Amino acid sequence: MYPNFKFANKLAVFCLLFIGITHAQKQITIQANARGTGAQMGQIVPVRIIIESFSTPEERQLLIDGFQKDGTDGMRKALEKMKPKGRISPERSVGNDVKFIRELPAENGQRRFRLVTDRNVAMPELRGGTRSRDYSIGAIELTLTADGKGGSGTVIPACKLKVNKKTNELEIEVYQNPWKLGNFIVHIKSN
Repeated sequence: MYPNFKFANKLAVFCLLFIGITHAQKQITIQANARGTGAQMGQIVPVRIIIESFSTPEERQLLIDGFQKDGTDGMRKALEKMKPKGRISPERSVGNDVKFIRELPAENGQRRFRLVTDRNVAMPELRGGTRSRDYSIGAIELTLTADGKGGSGTVIPACKLKVNKKTNELEIEVYQNPWKLGNFIVHIKSN
């Protein structure tokens, strides 16, 4: 019913976050439009993404250990213990803290970021015992243009991770279709 997305090597990097860059961080604020895909086609929601700091190699290891111990639930538990590194806020919403942020090696001068967080589960989901409760992780991939003034990205609001027993590859199962980010306005705060 809901598609499974296999990204093999890219997903392994995405979810386990093996590669990252650590350097002095300036706050990055991105205003963008999120465009729905699939069932949300035609919907456009303004969002603000704030990157305040990057996660440490120790935090990355906590996520890996949590996933290896207890799958998506283990990763969620590790995320719940982490301090926020940023925030994503759809228009007219309080939004959600982002607990894990890594900058990946640049490609063609573009900066790339991967963000992962535990997802706020709404009261109707909890009360109704809906299947969406099982999708407790949210993820974002961002690319900023070489000049730092624009970019693109993808938001996966609700997902869970699992290992395919036949191929031994990491898979991401989404509860809702991903949202595409565009029309970036980027502000990088000077120190």
